[in-house]
Amino acid sequence: MRKTTRKTNGKSSNGSKRPHQSKTPRKFDLVKQANEIEHLLQRAARHELSIHKRLGNPVAAWRNGKVVIIPPEEIIISTEG
Repeated sequence: MRKTTRKTNGKSSNGSKRPHQSKTPRKFDLVKQANEIEHLLQRAARHELSIHKRLGNPVAAWRNGKVVIIPPEEIIISTEG
């Protein structure tokens, strides 16, 4: 089986130009963004817990070295943040 290569002249298969890709990836300073990242993760966790509680679904959690199932009526959603 022969492999054929096709020259695209910087265009995608539908004919539009491809966006220029930089040679070096963007660098993120995770230490400077740690507070924002933590806030977003906590917000996402509160959102998901509220969905579970509203739908009546239990959640699994890690407590005292064991996995426990928390029924929806016992899910506590903090209002911090």
